Amino acid sequence: MTTRARRKLNRAHFAFMRALVQGVDERISWDRYLRLEGEHSDLRIVRKTIAWIRDEFAAAAKREHRPGTARLILLDPDRFAQPAAAELPSLEAFAAERGMEDFSEADQAEAYAEAYPQAGGGGGGGSRERSRRARLIERQLEALRWLEALVAQDPRAGDGVGAWLNPSLADRLEKAGLPTLFTVVERINGIGARWYLHVPGVGQGKAGRIVEWLRDYEDTIGLRIGSHVARARQQLTSIALANVVSAATAIVPFEKFLVPAQLDGRAGRYRAPPEQCLLMASNDYEAVQAWLAAKRPAESVGALSPTQRAYRKEAERLLLWAILEQKKPLSSLSVEDASAYRGFLANPPAHWCGPRYHQRWSPLWRPLEGPLSPMAQRQALIILKSLYTFLVSQNYLLGNPFAGVAMPRNPQRPLGSSRTLTFAQWDHLNAELDAQRLTEPGRRLARAVRWLYATGLRLAEITNARCEDLERIEYRTAEGEPAAGWLLSVIGKGGRTRQVPVPQELVNELEGELKQHGLERNVSAETNQGTPILARFDPDQESPLPWSASGLYQAIKGFFEKAASQLEGFDAQQLRKASTHWLRHSHGSHALQGREGRAPVPIQVVQNNLGHASIGTTSGYLTTEREDRLRAMQGFWGSEPGG
Repeated sequence: MTTRARRKLNRAHFAFMRALVQGVDERISWDRYLRLEGEHSDLRIVRKTIAWIRDEFAAAAKREHRPGTARLILLDPDRFAQPAAAELPSLEAFAAERGMEDFSEADQAEAYAEAYPQAGGGGGGGSRERSRRARLIERQLEALRWLEALVAQDPRAGDGVGAWLNPSLADRLEKAGLPTLFTVVERINGIGARWYLHVPGVGQGKAGRIVEWLRDYEDTIGLRIGSHVARARQQLTSIALANVVSAATAIVPFEKFLVPAQLDGRAGRYRAPPEQCLLMASNDYEAVQAWLAAKRPAESVGALSPTQRAYRKEAERLLLWAILEQKKPLSSLSVEDASAYRGFLANPPAHWCGPRYHQRWSPLWRPLEGPLSPMAQRQALIILKSLYTFLVSQNYLLGNPFAGVAMPRNPQRPLGSSRTLTFAQWDHLNAELDAQRLTEPGRRLARAVRWLYATGLRLAEITNARCEDLERIEYRTAEGEPAAGWLLSVIGKGGRTRQVPVPQELVNELEGELKQHGLERNVSAETNQGTPILARFDPDQESPLPWSASGLYQAIKGFFEKAASQLEGFDAQQLRKASTHWLRHSHGSHALQGREGRAPVPIQVVQNNLGHASIGTTSGYLTTEREDRLRAMQGFWGSEPGG
């Protein structure tokens, strides 16, 4: 068990006590200097804090062998209303009341005489008492000035939160993984206005007081709270978010990374003769940009496609690693460097890793979540090999270092074999979604989970889907009866377009949400064009906003975690590991298997839903075939299972 550092006194504590000594209203003084401690209406906190400050002041004076100063600080001039002589307390009672039991009898007597001058038989009336009170206040202020110069400190980035915050608040921050002022500021800037949501016991009020206090001490802490923290995430423009993280030679996204001139690759060891290069790029960064641009589908406009994002992610990781770890430009990497990078992906340092849900604008963004699996390593190396093949083909480089690196083994496991929900697990999730219907975010979450499971769409495909992508189709059933249904047009990998069936009840649910928020109920209405299927209906926005892929991923992960808490054993473990992609795997597996009362879906239909180019890929979801074969052979062999 670690021992928390002793709380420190800062200048606000002294300013507060000076205000009290001079007769400023206690509530006004509290709100001006000590709001971080809590609300002034909580008298227990106020009295406890004042007692702690007085004790700390007195202890510091005693350490300097100034008992008289300690006594002055303990005296309260507001208690100068004099009782009648008959009501005067004894010296012993006076010392106990003023907390002076440990003082010498001479000090106690002197304090007693100052507090009750009439005890010595002198007169003087009210004017003398007021004069003595004024002198006492001046002496107290002088003592506070001396003590402030001696012991007041300013907070620093590396200080523990327990050194500056009251113990209960410090406990909550520490339990949430925020042990220092640096980590608190990093979390605030990294998440924004709602940074406190994952800190149990800290609500909007406490969070606001912490931010206010940190802003007051930005110069001494050396860390700034970004202006974006003052506004809700959905109210921030893309420009405001882009300005949160400055360009730097550090672990930042590709678009913010500054490549040092000496490592930009202009004189890379393996550069081909510039006059023979087919690219306009003069350095490695521009060469990577040219490669990414070449991967953009001809019809694509605006944001990067999912394929481009995957390619950028791998090039980004390699560029950061080459510059920050190897101190080499990309065009100087050797086969040995490429092998070392493969080892890096298998075991990256902790400071390179962070949760996936931190977006690219956030200071908390990191290029990795943790060690890559062999399959993920293999995919990364294939993409990087493709990058260098492109650079060689354009006469930018002489050779491909990744061509000489052995690929991790591909276990060829069936798709989703370990990342598929059981029917019982899905039924549990589906039931839990019913409890989400009370709020708009809850209904949106339920809509997202059910659409992903019902359609098998990828995360980017569902977040890009709009109302106009839905088409009502009339057809005839197998019995020849007229019927109608819905198809959703989707642009998937490689820019390939497909139409995916959508259950009628999901379209009905979407139309109900549109009507509830003042839009046309008919999903096909012209006024609904551009409205996302997973729209965020914010009353402060003129039109519905799309749900980002990272935001959806984070929300569903949180839902799975909450649903797992109600289960035990294997089921709980599976749900805690589950992600949005598990819903896609589950769609494929469950559709091909069928379940009681529902026939299996033909494999060609599932192939279309999932957007697989090859039916062989889709057949990987037929994991039950192995069990069927074993059962059949047991009958042939005439033996008992497990015998």
